[in-house]
Amino acid sequence: MRSRGFWNDVKKYRTLLLMLVPGVLFFLLFAYIPMAGIVLAFKQFNYSGGIFGSPWNGFDNFRFFFDSGDAWRVTRNTALYNIAFIVVNNGLQIFAAILLFEVAGKWFRKITQTVMFLPYFISWVVVGAIAYNLFNYDVGTINMLLHKIGMESIDIYNTAAYWPVILVLVSAWKALGYGTIMYLAAITSIDTEMYEAAEIDGANIFQRIRKITIPNLMPTVIILILLAIGNIFRGDFGMFYNMVGNNGLLFSSTDVIDTFVFRLLITSNEIGMSAAAGFYQSLLGFATIMLANYAVRKYDKDHALF
Repeated sequence: MRSRGFWNDVKKYRTLLLMLVPGVLFFLLFAYIPMAGIVLAFKQFNYSGGIFGSPWNGFDNFRFFFDSGDAWRVTRNTALYNIAFIVVNNGLQIFAAILLFEVAGKWFRKITQTVMFLPYFISWVVVGAIAYNLFNYDVGTINMLLHKIGMESIDIYNTAAYWPVILVLVSAWKALGYGTIMYLAAITSIDTEMYEAAEIDGANIFQRIRKITIPNLMPTVIILILLAIGNIFRGDFGMFYNMVGNNGLLFSSTDVIDTFVFRLLITSNEIGMSAAAGFYQSLLGFATIMLANYAVRKYDKDHALF
């Protein structure tokens, strides 16, 4: 009977199930099947043996990774950058969404949304080229302007201290439009009768934002932050690599786990150690999302992911 009920449900919802097939195949091919490669973290890889035929070496790859002295640096950079991205990006996106909803007229809102959304479609390769033309020591736009007003040039590409601010600002600029649209969609779904009632009761715009908009926006904020926390130990390789490249002078403040693993694989061909670093990154991400979800469930289980 249960089997018959199952196949009846499949037949009843066959259209929806077919719509799921591309997504399921995507994650099977690019997420679950590649997980078999985790064994490389525990092997001394050689090409003759391949992934499964290479000899086991236990935790030696992890020991080499941590003994290299880079593990703490790249872990710290990855976590701190992503925390900054979560705080700054979400804060600016919420502010922009509320501003567009409360202040902007219809046409101004559409134009502003379009302009804000355009950077999201710009490749990080192009953004890196723009940054180079802005920050180059000899012919960069910023240094040319400084010369015109009688100031000294700034050697940005050889000074690591500037880059945390630059990367946070560039990330915020690129993500602002996409995040604003998501938050704006959540705001527009709030019952307008609540705003009308508050206005009749004499509430001003700031009181409506504080008492209606923000409380109703919190479930969306929590879900998006939880999803972002799951990637807190996963750096945006495209951004960091195209903005910084292989400039060793900047690694102290810009090197993240993803760029470290890529550079390690390319320069030393240490496949086992690279796999160990990637596995370490995945474990950190899993532990972080579980802890964050547990904390949210303790506060309000309706807002948790699971």
